[in-house]
Amino acid sequence: MQNQSVVSEFILLGLSQNPTVEKTLFVVFLVIYLATVGGNMMIVVTIVYSPALLSSPMYFFLVFLSLLDACTSSVVTPKTTMDFFYERKTISFECCMTQLFALHFFTGVEVIILTAMAYDRYVAICKPLRYPSIMNRRLCGTLVGVAWAGGFLHSVIQIIFTLELPFCGPNFIDHFICDLFPLLKLACTDTHIFVLLVFANSGSICIIIFSLLLVSYGVILFSLRAHSSEGRCKALSTCGSHITVVVLFFVPCILIYAQPVSAFSFEKNALIFTTILTPLFNPIVYTFRNKEMKNAIRKMWKRFIVVSDQY
Repeated sequence: MQNQSVVSEFILLGLSQNPTVEKTLFVVFLVIYLATVGGNMMIVVTIVYSPALLSSPMYFFLVFLSLLDACTSSVVTPKTTMDFFYERKTISFECCMTQLFALHFFTGVEVIILTAMAYDRYVAICKPLRYPSIMNRRLCGTLVGVAWAGGFLHSVIQIIFTLELPFCGPNFIDHFICDLFPLLKLACTDTHIFVLLVFANSGSICIIIFSLLLVSYGVILFSLRAHSSEGRCKALSTCGSHITVVVLFFVPCILIYAQPVSAFSFEKNALIFTTILTPLFNPIVYTFRNKEMKNAIRKMWKRFIVVSDQY
């Protein structure tokens, strides 16, 4: 790192320079963060302590999706929230690289988990008789392992790109976190090749996977014509939740990484949505639109109340 850069820290310009606005944003972001972590961990605990749910591949993947959402929010929101108290918002070079690595690691894993969940729904609806044999625990574990390995590889590639850039000043980042395009704007070199590499590693992956997911759900919806009315409604409810999460996740990512670096105005708002708001929406979508989850949460709270009364 020291050979590549003479910059030891970056100064984040944040979301606003107005103290009144920053105080309001502090309250909003703090509430969002607490609700995000609380909601996602509630889903994790509910599924883990509900054997009937945990044995289902869909809920097995949902545990990891909720953990990833809590981790993604924790990478961004606490630092951003605390920065509202400081006029000079700084982050060291090492912490900047760590935040960049962690953000792309967790989101990279989430891309593959969402793809695995889509495949699970495809097998459940289009090949129901073979579902237990195809979506066995071994395959589910393998898919989760591939997700973690894929996310790690993706983030390592991003870090290698960034560490190849020389930063000799200025060190002002017009953003609230360290991410690729804001850092590219500060590099003391021609970054056109790096922009293409970022697009190839992030933008094209988002576009291709998002397109494949849309096609797969198109096939699923087409195959529902042969199902009964009750089965169709249940399948549509489950698929609807997942499609909502996929759209909320991929559309901002495409806006961020599948555009020229000069089109920077969209990135800050899109990154707020995908790193702070989307992790909050996921537990809402999967809780309020899912009868099994709501019943499991009620049972868990009843057990908790009974245990509390005993003490």
